[in-house]
Amino acid sequence: MKLPMYQIDAFTDRIFAGNPAAVCPLERWLPDAVLQAIAAENNLAETAFFVKEEPDYRLRWFTPVAEVDLCGHATLASAAVIFLQLGFAGSSIRFQTRSGVLTVERRGSGYAMDFPAAAPSACELSPALVEGLGAVPLAALNAFDHIAVYATEQEVRALEPNFARLADLGLRGVVATAPGVEADFVSRFFAPKLGVNEDPVTGSAHCELAPYWGRRLGKSSMRADQLSPRGGTLLCELKGERVILSGRAAHYMTAEIYIPDAD
Repeated sequence: MKLPMYQIDAFTDRIFAGNPAAVCPLERWLPDAVLQAIAAENNLAETAFFVKEEPDYRLRWFTPVAEVDLCGHATLASAAVIFLQLGFAGSSIRFQTRSGVLTVERRGSGYAMDFPAAAPSACELSPALVEGLGAVPLAALNAFDHIAVYATEQEVRALEPNFARLADLGLRGVVATAPGVEADFVSRFFAPKLGVNEDPVTGSAHCELAPYWGRRLGKSSMRADQLSPRGGTLLCELKGERVILSGRAAHYMTAEIYIPDAD
């Protein structure tokens, strides 16, 4: 069996930046073990698979070690493939996912994704979080990730996490965030329990960050920069219980996978 695969750099307008995602269009679903093996072989933060289910698409995301409930950059990458590589003529795409319906539409030279907002709540600062990040934050929050809020962008840049310690924490991952120098806010994202020590750009984390920074800054539209070595930029718009995450994508590679006995 031969499967097409595309590698897209998301939340950037150039290759070798942003967050790379592999995208595999499928005519039908393969066994989960095969999907997970492809993701492990790719060894990227996420590999996305989708199947056309008229009039929508069914979309799933896999890290090298597990399927996840929500992924921003691989959703953006999947939309870019459908629009640009598969010739989709409409203005918006609906994905059926484990996190409900996600809509992606063209917006200028980029894409705008309609995601569920997840406003974080204040929580007690755990010693394990401090040990894992190596620096004491001003505040700790929880949504589907642990969130550590620092005073300055430089503090977030300077973090040298203990990934083994962070992997012991209970939620999906850990976000470190602070007010930005040029952006409204900045962040870094760590998910060692999912096989991703530091994610280059994490769209789904901004479902948590945008509501927090929107309240704190008194803004409904914000620019966010993620401070990984590759770096990336998102525009965040608060729309009630939803958040619109916008960014661009760059096509890096088209490939073909050979899978014997995939049935």
